[in-house]
Amino acid sequence: MFSSFPKQSFVTNKQFKNGMAKSQPKYHPLTNERTRRSIIELLGFNSIAFLVSPALAAPLPDMKEPEVLRTLKLASGVRIQEIIEGEGPEAHEGDLVEVNYVCRRSNGYFVHSTVDQFSGEGTPVILPLDENKIRKGLKEVLTGMKVGGKRRALIPPSVGYTNENLKPIPDEFGPRRRLLSHANEPLVFEVQLLKVIKC
Repeated sequence: MFSSFPKQSFVTNKQFKNGMAKSQPKYHPLTNERTRRSIIELLGFNSIAFLVSPALAAPLPDMKEPEVLRTLKLASGVRIQEIIEGEGPEAHEGDLVEVNYVCRRSNGYFVHSTVDQFSGEGTPVILPLDENKIRKGLKEVLTGMKVGGKRRALIPPSVGYTNENLKPIPDEFGPRRRLLSHANEPLVFEVQLLKVIKC
């Protein structure tokens, strides 16, 4: 029944030594390993000492603090970051402004834009800085901006798309529907002010 299993045989140390080839050199492997290790350590230490030498050290680049965009929180809950401060005329309440914008959900998903994502060409919109004609939160973002400036703002739904007649709203059905389907959540607007038309 158990005859199919091979019989185990144990080789003693003496038998193993007798079975070794006579032509192999007899040395102690531990001594050889120590020698290799000490040579490697010596070479490694010398190369590190060479690289760390102050005479050969390269000058360190100037360390600059990364630019941190400061966030301004308004009483309405709108949070604004000034990305680029413009150098042109400043927009005031009652003015007409020409802007490009990109609207995203707070998680970053795209909703609508006046700038084509592939070509980069924009079709700017003209908006009145009047609370009865534009989203209150967006009016707060644009008021005080200078031409050439760019701002990013998180606009809560309470001052966002509260009324379907308030601007900006896309002309096409699909983009309008997509935008209004997210009206009850905070939206992120990146706005670039192109022109101020005084009224």
